[in-house]
Amino acid sequence: MSSWWDEREVKPLEDAAKQLTLVGKENAKGVQASSGKGGKSWGSASVPTQPADPQVKQPYYDKRIALFEKYYERTQFDASEAAKANEAITITLPDGNTRPGVRLLTTPKDIATGISKKLGKECVVAKVDGQDWDVFRPLEEDCKLELFKFDSAEGKYTYWHSTAHLLGQALELEYGADLTIGPPIEEGFYYDCYMGEKTLVEEDKAKICKRIEKIISEKQEFQRAVVTREEALHMFQENPFKVEVIEGLPEGSTITLYRNGPFCDLCRGPHVPHSGLIKSFTINQMTRAFWRADVNNAPLMRVYGVSFPDKKLLKKYEHKIAEAKKRDHRVIGLKQDLFFFNPVSPGSCFFQPYGTRIYNTLLSFVKEKYWNYGYEEVTSPNIFHFDLWNTSGHAGHYKQNMFHFNVEKEEWGMKPMNCPGHCVLFNHRRHSFRELPLRYAEFGVLHRNEFSGALHGLTRVRRFVQDDAHIFCRKDQIQGEVMAYLQMFAEIYGTLGLDYDLALSTRPEGFLGEVSDWDAAELALTT
Repeated sequence: MSSWWDEREVKPLEDAAKQLTLVGKENAKGVQASSGKGGKSWGSASVPTQPADPQVKQPYYDKRIALFEKYYERTQFDASEAAKANEAITITLPDGNTRPGVRLLTTPKDIATGISKKLGKECVVAKVDGQDWDVFRPLEEDCKLELFKFDSAEGKYTYWHSTAHLLGQALELEYGADLTIGPPIEEGFYYDCYMGEKTLVEEDKAKICKRIEKIISEKQEFQRAVVTREEALHMFQENPFKVEVIEGLPEGSTITLYRNGPFCDLCRGPHVPHSGLIKSFTINQMTRAFWRADVNNAPLMRVYGVSFPDKKLLKKYEHKIAEAKKRDHRVIGLKQDLFFFNPVSPGSCFFQPYGTRIYNTLLSFVKEKYWNYGYEEVTSPNIFHFDLWNTSGHAGHYKQNMFHFNVEKEEWGMKPMNCPGHCVLFNHRRHSFRELPLRYAEFGVLHRNEFSGALHGLTRVRRFVQDDAHIFCRKDQIQGEVMAYLQMFAEIYGTLGLDYDLALSTRPEGFLGEVSDWDAAELALTT
């Protein structure tokens, strides 16, 4: 602890933190909380006791900032004390060139500006020895430095992450929303928040955008502070969602906070230097969600957005989205009488005659590949006794995504995948090693209990047919079988004009079987 921190403050804070930990645990128990309709006990994180009202929440916001300023001053004091040594460091760039710096004074932005003023202006994030790093955060020792602009994946991630904080601030100041999480995603960002009975509608977009424009005009500086787990609990005790997140961290954890203007949040970072760097943005949509994606938890509003450092890029993005809507398979399916969805069976497609012709043509095409590559078609049941799912591990790891029910006091489940059924087929009788490889293939009808908010046309459904196969072979046959399968895969995707990426899934933490078998299988797949 630095000398700046008055030791007389430590004991009261520790006592308060212990009490706050108890408060946080009570908040996370799923206690009875009013939902406006007689009350609702949520499975995780109780709903906040205060209404979603910015005036009611203002004392909480003020307390949060007052505490942040204290912790930020401590963080800055520790850094400035260490910087007094004026210790020289060497910064190595990706091309091997080096730049001199001063420990805890020189920032990545300084190095970028030294290379060129344009890079200094456009650089939004850095990596220091492979670790994400704010461009405004001083370097701590000799290091390898990488600099990224918006046109990189790292740059977009940081830019959209920072804009999510602007959105979070707008939701707090306009509606008094209780924020949960606000991550960057593949194309943009979102923020989930609890708003009680309020549902955001199209007219709210203009209100949110106006507030974000004001935040951008203020050029709010992003500041980073380091706190303990107990200090974080003290700061966010009024928000049960944040309390639950903090309590999920190990005892003794060091937590980082980021502030911009009157807004502060738990965050690993990194961020852009200030809000004025966000030049253009749009709010895409507002949907319903649930805390931790569980329908038994508190209902949330999710607000999606995207931002760019240039208005031309935003216009290009909006044009792309408009064109994509014209080609939306859900629209085409209705217009051409191919398929539709109906609330009587959410997430389950109704294929009309023309759509069924296309469906059957695809099946025939793939079946021909089956025959060419030596696969044998099989058919397995749709419903299995839960003893099978206990044996396969689905009961312990996947039950929440299954449709299950009782028949004659026994539990049964609709299959979400074909693997266990094919194992039952193989285990039906003894096999000679001369029969191997056995290649079982099936167009199996599967059901998965996807959340209603996640359903999306034909790309996210509850009932679907999976072109699935399982190969039973000797260890010495693994490599040949994998190579043959990849060849068949490439032929099918190539014919359909589809691009693809491949990734190798290796042994998970909760694996079944012998480690030696896993090692042998993984070796065959990687060599």
